[in-house]
Amino acid sequence: MNHLRPLLTTYAYNITGSYEASLDIVQDAFLKFLQIDSNVINEKAYLVRTVINLAINYKKQNERLQHEYPGIWLPEPIDTNEADSALSKKEVLSYSLMVLLEKLTPRQRAVFILREAFDYSHEELAEVLEITIDNSRQILKRAKQSLQQREKQGKNDVETELLLKYVNAIKRGDVQELELMLKAEISVISDGGGKVLAALRPVLGRANVIKFLKGLQTKFFAKRTFKYGGINHQPAMFHYEDGVMVSCQIFVFEQNEIANIFFIRNPDKLSRFRYADCL
Repeated sequence: MNHLRPLLTTYAYNITGSYEASLDIVQDAFLKFLQIDSNVINEKAYLVRTVINLAINYKKQNERLQHEYPGIWLPEPIDTNEADSALSKKEVLSYSLMVLLEKLTPRQRAVFILREAFDYSHEELAEVLEITIDNSRQILKRAKQSLQQREKQGKNDVETELLLKYVNAIKRGDVQELELMLKAEISVISDGGGKVLAALRPVLGRANVIKFLKGLQTKFFAKRTFKYGGINHQPAMFHYEDGVMVSCQIFVFEQNEIANIFFIRNPDKLSRFRYADCL
């Protein structure tokens, strides 16, 4: 059954947004499986159902904590460019979608993910979540209405080129170049977890974002080493100080422009990332 762990962990992560919690949830599911008295005919179905429901319960229990979180809570990042046998990385949702899914209730999130990302039928969803088929359809409908829009994926080669241009423009302080690269309604969202300096509210609009980015470059990033990477299948930059990752920037591109930047600075969410040779 251990071969199911990566897939189960991915299910849990996509629902909870927490890597460490997902590992614990899957371990708890296996312990429950070992403790049951009756024989389970379909082991995978039992484990999937248990993991999904444990993940939903975890998300419900943490809603209050997220509301009380210092600043904005963002999902824990997953480095999809590095090997990690604990997850099925192809099944990890993109970061922008993970953030978008925070608009949903835990059950809506589970239904949406299993239906849209894992192609579960409503009959299967009803069995896993112990609801009716009609209820499953209604939950999915409400989830889509809450989301309103889906992420718009760009092309990897174009994104890489734009990211290089972005870095050079920031280093030079080239406002005109940045204006051409950033969408007028761009937003920057930071997560410091109350443990390090971070903007407590979103920075909105091209002019405000340029001022914000230039300030960060001057005060913090100019003397730090960095490398490019991929977080949840989206381009990212990792900043290091004395060999420790101190910031992760995740970029969302729309029509060859940067639409969103997510700054992960909470050290608890960066602790798994190891130091690597930087550019």
